[in-house]
Amino acid sequence: MTKTIRLPGGKPQGAREVAMSVLHNVETRGAYSGLELNQAIQAAELSRPDAALATELAYGTIQRLNTIDHALQSRVKGWPKKIEPWVRALLRMSYYQLRWLTRVPAHAVVDEAVGIAKKRGHAGIGGLVNGVLRAVLREGFAAPLPEGLSPAERIALEHSHPLWLVDRWLAEFGEAAAERMCAANNEPPHVSARINPLKTTRERVLAEMADAGIEAAPSRLAPEGIIAARTGNLVHSEWYKQGSLTVQDESSMLVASVADPRPGMRVLDCCAAPGGKTTHLAEKMRDEGTIVANDVHPHKEALIKQQAERLNLAAIRTMTADALELDGKLAPESFDVVLLDAPCSGLGVIRRKPEIKWNKSAADIGSLSELQSRLLDGVQALVKPGGTLVYSTCTIAPEENENAVRLFLQRHPAFSLDPEGWPAETLGPLREAGVAAEPFAGMLQLLPDMFGSDGFFIARLRKQNG
Repeated sequence: MTKTIRLPGGKPQGAREVAMSVLHNVETRGAYSGLELNQAIQAAELSRPDAALATELAYGTIQRLNTIDHALQSRVKGWPKKIEPWVRALLRMSYYQLRWLTRVPAHAVVDEAVGIAKKRGHAGIGGLVNGVLRAVLREGFAAPLPEGLSPAERIALEHSHPLWLVDRWLAEFGEAAAERMCAANNEPPHVSARINPLKTTRERVLAEMADAGIEAAPSRLAPEGIIAARTGNLVHSEWYKQGSLTVQDESSMLVASVADPRPGMRVLDCCAAPGGKTTHLAEKMRDEGTIVANDVHPHKEALIKQQAERLNLAAIRTMTADALELDGKLAPESFDVVLLDAPCSGLGVIRRKPEIKWNKSAADIGSLSELQSRLLDGVQALVKPGGTLVYSTCTIAPEENENAVRLFLQRHPAFSLDPEGWPAETLGPLREAGVAAEPFAGMLQLLPDMFGSDGFFIARLRKQNG
């Protein structure tokens, strides 16, 4: 069990102390930035503007970690290892705000940081923070890049990604595409949501949002999707509370569309929590039929039930089991559609979970690809003859995606890629954007720079009759 390392100085107060606390806990005990941030904002009872600032400071600092540390290492003796973790968090966050945010005057940022340092430490730490930040203002933000860097080293420092990951993407996609992906990962994510067609229409919700002063537009990717701007968390909106929408990334919305379940079918979602894809499947089926939503964790099964109740969906049945053991718990060949949204390295959602790029390694990709192969080998036995198996991940590692599918097809010749089964409403926009090539193979890799959505992989496979 990881030991909790607490900050000095008591409960965090204000946006900057909350952000510093989040950064501290992400680094020292591997906390998830999103969960940690939500808990800290609620505990501090921040106003909406302060919550937005804390969010920007925490996410932005994690995103730009390489670049920030490169700039600070020449200005702080012993940086970063010989500096206390909470002081590291404070200096990184303050540097990020000075360099990338301009809404607050620089002197106010420095004064606030020095005040926090004195409150949580002592006058000596306050002096250190004051000296470092004033030197940054006096000498300029950007530290020059070393001469003679390779393309991978340059991209890693300029766009703040680990070198091993940039090396991979350079080899797989080329220098220009790798740089676009790294830059896209540092952009703020879109606010996107999926309309519940059983309760409303996209046009109606867009009109209501316009009346409420929210800038919103239809998604280019997903027929039920909307993109919103200048809005808070839609989870707190009346549309969400009334079951008219579900917050979900556009790329993730494509999965249920590709599965294309019909009313009356029997569907299995193998790794279903927190329920976004499960409920989308139910909406696609007009809540007619049966969807078995499985997750390995009981507390996550409860999340699926909550989403089904919020959306008033009766077709969903939940269960708790290890997805590796589903073929022994459910009748063989008993589902028209099986969705395996597999555990993965998450390299497609760095924009939303920036700590992923610092916490993952090449070894993680190898071990996850082995797990994914075992999961596919097990759940394929549950697909009816003539039925559909959809495999998806939120990563962009070939070992976890197209290579995993090709190896699966070699082991299970009863299955084949099903390019004809992809709905035109999903494939059309992808072809128009030049993403889905002709002839289409039946699997698709979306990259984070293509539509401003998450990086995602989806494959649709058909099991032969008889």
